[in-house]
Amino acid sequence: MSLENVKSHFKQWNREQDIMEFETLSATVEQAAETLGVSPARIAKTLCFKGEEDKAILIVAAGDAKIDNKKFRNTFQLKARMLSPDEVLSQTGHAVGGVCPFGLANDLDVYLDVSMKRFDSVFPACGSENSAIELTNDELFNYSFAKQWIDVCKGWQKEGIEEAVAMNDEKD
Repeated sequence: MSLENVKSHFKQWNREQDIMEFETLSATVEQAAETLGVSPARIAKTLCFKGEEDKAILIVAAGDAKIDNKKFRNTFQLKARMLSPDEVLSQTGHAVGGVCPFGLANDLDVYLDVSMKRFDSVFPACGSENSAIELTNDELFNYSFAKQWIDVCKGWQKEGIEEAVAMNDEKD
């Protein structure tokens, strides 16, 4: 049902037909990158954290980024605690491997990490372990009803920028 909820979500922009469904798994960053033939950094992974009053916080970040606990604490005034797979499912309506900020079971706060801004487009999942959609950062922000862009990740800056420049050079 999760993929159907995401398709329903995208109907308001007439984009449900842009959701790609694959024969192979795209549940991990590496699987999605291989299936799509893109750099793992361009996979927009959705991470679920415990927020206040048992309400989850969703952070969408580049596939090569990792949460920086200090930045997270400074941004949210909370310790970064990821949800269990059961909590992820009950909060988002999506099972781990298909978690995305679309077609959510609950009204959750969605934030986008600046680690994705180095790309023209990224590939978030669409509610199943074998689906994705290509979106610009502006589209991702709008379609996810994101609250704001934040900087809570590490490990992507130098390596990811060099990779993005190399990939852009190959396009020219």
